[in-house]
Amino acid sequence: MMDNVLAAPRLTNAGILFSVTVEFQQYQCLVPASTLSDLSHSKDPKLDLLDTYRAFQTKIEGVARRLIGAGIIGKPLVIGSGYFQ
Repeated sequence: MMDNVLAAPRLTNAGILFSVTVEFQQYQCLVPASTLSDLSHSKDPKLDLLDTYRAFQTKIEGVARRLIGAGIIGKPLVIGSGYFQ
C-alpha cells in the first residue's frame, strides 16, 4: 500500500485528496470541495481550496483519524461537512 501514499495533499476535481497514518497504516482520504467551501466561509471566503485545506489541515486530518479509528473506511474515505458541526 506504500505506493499509494500521497506525499502532499493534492487538488482533484472532487476536492483535496490526502493521506493520514493510523496505527502505522496509511489511508487515503478526500475532503470534498463543498466541505472546504463550508469551512472557508467560517474563516476567509477568499481562500482557494488548497489554502482552505492548509488552514484547517489539523482539524481535517484529526477528523479523518477519528473516523478511521472508529472503523469508518472508504477508498478514499470522504470527509463531509457533517463531521465538522
